[in-house]
Amino acid sequence: MDPFFDATKALDPLAAVFAAAGSFLDQLDDLPVLDPTALPMLDELDGALPDGGLGASAAVDQLIRVGTAAATQSSGPHFYHFVIGGATPAAMAADWLTSLLDQNAAMRASSAFATRVEDIAIRWLVDLLGLPASWGGALVGSATFANMTALGCASHWWAEQHGVDSAEVGVAGLPRMPVVSSGYVHASARKALQMLGHGRGTVEVFARDSIGRADVPAMAARLAELGEPAIIIGNAGEVNAGDYDPIDELADLATEHGAWLHVDGAFGAFAALSPRSSHLVHGMDRADSLAADAHKWLNVPYESGFALLREPARLGRAFGMPGAPYLPDPAGPSSGYMLFGPESSRRARSLPIWATLAAYGRDGYRQLVERHLDRAQQLATVVDAADDMERLADVPLCIVCFRYRPPGVRDQDLDELNRRLGSALLADGRVYAGTTVYDGKVALRPAMTNWRVRETDVDYFVDVVRDVGQRCL
Repeated sequence: MDPFFDATKALDPLAAVFAAAGSFLDQLDDLPVLDPTALPMLDELDGALPDGGLGASAAVDQLIRVGTAAATQSSGPHFYHFVIGGATPAAMAADWLTSLLDQNAAMRASSAFATRVEDIAIRWLVDLLGLPASWGGALVGSATFANMTALGCASHWWAEQHGVDSAEVGVAGLPRMPVVSSGYVHASARKALQMLGHGRGTVEVFARDSIGRADVPAMAARLAELGEPAIIIGNAGEVNAGDYDPIDELADLATEHGAWLHVDGAFGAFAALSPRSSHLVHGMDRADSLAADAHKWLNVPYESGFALLREPARLGRAFGMPGAPYLPDPAGPSSGYMLFGPESSRRARSLPIWATLAAYGRDGYRQLVERHLDRAQQLATVVDAADDMERLADVPLCIVCFRYRPPGVRDQDLDELNRRLGSALLADGRVYAGTTVYDGKVALRPAMTNWRVRETDVDYFVDVVRDVGQRCL
């Protein structure tokens, strides 16, 4: 029998996943992030490629058994390491449907359904973030790809100012593209410039202090000195404490000096959803481009990011694929998103975004953001009242930057203690919160972006930090 066409068994693997989902999701709120004792199970997946095959049910059953035991439970409420959201029920269901339908969201000819849903999802994201209705964009795999897409358009614009179509002939022979930012510039923006051929070191950083806060007058002086088109990267939500560049002031600089303003809003762009935090992104609507993740604060499954542009037609000029007669023109009625970004074959990642926005709406996501603002303030209040913890930064958003500082430990020993604590927390597995360096101090920086996080989870996090911290002394 042909193993691919055993119709009587076609639904068995899907039924097994569905059956496993019920108990897994029921327990997720109380599971540790990682069970270190389960990691040896990963070896069970290794070995020689089987000649005859295990069969679909046996293979999927093995993945379920190992995965539910040994996977990192980053979709649960105890994962605060990095900035990782969860997956709302609507988004998760739509992601399953995405695999079921298996659309190539390249263009209308490959899937009118996926293309139309992406059209709507992008329009809804523009509306949700308070941007002008004329904005448009494309869905991509991550904020890094979103930065690459937006900065790719910025690069194409910059070459145009020199009379060159860089999509056709490249940037050889042109001067180095000037890029300025604050000390908050993220490695993903540098990586995007690296992939675009400008080099990650092309960013000139202007910071007024050791934290990295923007030195706007110095940026203005540099732009005036250059006297030529440049790129400004504004940072909406840096990863250590959730602070922001003054986006409105950077927009003023862009207007005055004829520069392109790109905003890296990987998670911080969603501050726009609440009146309590929208002031942090004031001026974002004046930018030329915006990059963000949906798999962070929007809480859709990985991989999901998006790039939005003031002039969306630039996407086709920068990422079109002329010269293939079977492909449509980027500006034609049969066009599609393969011509508006770096990926040609594309998963229909619009479905989870559409589903979660349709399910919970603008009000639901405002409440989500405000819940995380509350949880961050709850943690900050506990830290401030503690005699064994020290907060290192303000808490404007959803990240609390602090360090463990028990009585009797010398200042010069605190960095090493907190390094041990960060490593020990990850090894312990009950909660995840690794370390960073903030203003020269080793610190924890838990981020609240998962829709499942409750008040009790914050209290539990503090208890675990203290328990593990005592063992690190």
